[in-house]
Amino acid sequence: MPSAPPTRGARCTPSGPNSFGETPDPLWAVGDWRPDEIRISAAETTEGAPTARLAVLGCCSATDEQLRAGLLAARGGALRHLTSWPGSYTTVVQVGRRITVIGDLAGARPVFYTPWAGGTAYATAALPLADLIEAQLDIGHLAALLACPETPEALRDGTPYAGVKRIPPGHALILREGSREITGYEAVASLAVAAPQLDPVSAVDGVRDALVEAVRARLTAPRHAPETLPPDPGPVPGMGPAERRAARGAPVPGIGADLSGGSASATLALLAAGLPGLPGTLLGHGTGAGERLLAVTFNDLTARGHEDELERARVIAANPRLHHVVVAAGEEALPYADLGAGPLTDEPAPSLVVAERHRRRLASGSADHFVGGGARQVLDAHPARLADLLMDRRRRHLLRPVAALARAEGPTAHSLFVPLAVYRAARRLSRTSYRNGLETAAERLPGANRHTADLDTPADASLAALAWSRPGPAARWLTGEALAEVSVRLQEAAIRPASVQRPGEARARAALARYAADHRILEQAAENRSQRLHAPFLDNQVVRAARALPESLRVQPGARAAVLRRVLAGAGIHELPPGWGAPSLATSNATARTGLRAALPDLIALFDAPLLADAGLVEARVVRKALRAASEGEPLPLDGLAHLAATELWLRRLVSRRGTCWTGTAAPRQRAVAGGVVPTRRTLQP
Repeated sequence: MPSAPPTRGARCTPSGPNSFGETPDPLWAVGDWRPDEIRISAAETTEGAPTARLAVLGCCSATDEQLRAGLLAARGGALRHLTSWPGSYTTVVQVGRRITVIGDLAGARPVFYTPWAGGTAYATAALPLADLIEAQLDIGHLAALLACPETPEALRDGTPYAGVKRIPPGHALILREGSREITGYEAVASLAVAAPQLDPVSAVDGVRDALVEAVRARLTAPRHAPETLPPDPGPVPGMGPAERRAARGAPVPGIGADLSGGSASATLALLAAGLPGLPGTLLGHGTGAGERLLAVTFNDLTARGHEDELERARVIAANPRLHHVVVAAGEEALPYADLGAGPLTDEPAPSLVVAERHRRRLASGSADHFVGGGARQVLDAHPARLADLLMDRRRRHLLRPVAALARAEGPTAHSLFVPLAVYRAARRLSRTSYRNGLETAAERLPGANRHTADLDTPADASLAALAWSRPGPAARWLTGEALAEVSVRLQEAAIRPASVQRPGEARARAALARYAADHRILEQAAENRSQRLHAPFLDNQVVRAARALPESLRVQPGARAAVLRRVLAGAGIHELPPGWGAPSLATSNATARTGLRAALPDLIALFDAPLLADAGLVEARVVRKALRAASEGEPLPLDGLAHLAATELWLRRLVSRRGTCWTGTAAPRQRAVAGGVVPTRRTLQP
């Protein structure tokens, strides 16, 4: 941590061993950064030329020469070039007195900023900035997060802390002489003209190349040497590999991956095992698997119906470069387990109620661990993309996806009307302007707690998603006042000038941004010491390559599995177990209901006198009634209840906190947010 707060103005640059310049101003990189995760490059200056420096925070496979070339391009204002290297990272550029902070496309590595001391302070986390300015809670943002989590027009650029803002995905923060500007660096398709798309074969090849390079970036990056970790205590009676790692306080050095038998995580595991390099654990540590990749399969002993997925994982793990570990867990790893534990995260997210479940799984992983998160949002087609196809007069491409939705309904009378209902909804959206769409959503939102859409089947969910904005699953339990406040936000957004995108593309980008934000919160909540989670599907170059996929290909049933099969085939992997790529959503829903039933007494106590009710967002009696009904099997949206529980849990951790993110004799002497909380493990360091 810096021993003093940043100086006045926008010149926020680090000093010390990771020197970014000659000034004592710190770069606000929040977290336990490894030495190889902060890279600095400086351009040679000539007489009269402004100083140019570049800092890259995170995993980036660019060579030193590529960093210098990118810095030279940034001198002329070219920002997109700084986001094209494989990996996941944040970039900060200083050219003279101008500072540019560039976020990623998905939003998995956000940047936050706030006015302070006559200039602008920025950081890779929001809570330290909130402590710095003594920010109060933004109740309106919490209401929008619960009512419309996938609607950027409702969330805007805010955070749960008043005055602390977030750089939108695909944008950069430019600071100069105390002024501040937010600018986009990625082109988006207009409402009238679609972005040029490659032919299907070339587009899938682009995804393959991007994904392979994303995995390779992690394999070639420097990693912790074994001697930097506590020594292995050696064989101890009754102590297995997981317990030995826990005793050391760190995961096994090397590369590991989730192996669930599904398409996304299995693709990453096979790619990492097949690429040249040192993918596996180091000799003499943990499993003793040598250079094999550590593949972790989570076996939920409380769930039923996932035997096929486990069998597929075992077949895939027969690869000689994989060392398979099956983590068996019972009720202690159910959703909602151990709600009283866990760190304070930047903001609430539904992943808080499953953090303990993921922490147990990841504790058996390696120091660098691949997860398949984001594949669905990056590769799959949002239902609103059907409207984009109609705008381009490509009606015939709707036949297969609409027929698949009808088959998913089963042999019922209702399924006969699904194709017509979906086509009408898609045509209505294609003919609805951005302004009219938001105004209609604003008018309907106050009634979301009385009239809720039926989302029991895939067809119902698709029909509800064919809109410019739709209420989130937790909206049905919010108060009328809270919904009315969010409705005002939508009405204001409708009349503001905006770079209007096509409805399908806009909704898909919003869904990806929401998932990336939730994934980041999961990383914070399920953090294991010295472990890094890598989600290559959220990398810039993978997101760009996926956006080049033709919409007509995306909307076809099984498109994601087909694309990933092509990715693996390009890497020489052709033999996959039967049923590979099959969805497993039903199993996760059953697990969520089981966890809710087991934790019902704790959840009822959580909402006995909830802070959400004090803020006017919910009525405690209504939420308790919904929790009891869901535990008894009533078909209520479990993800909405998880969002409510996670938000209440986050608020309690926040208001029970004592202290601040800042330490040191010269640290700011402000109160923490909302009266303060237990000091977080995250620190500010140069």
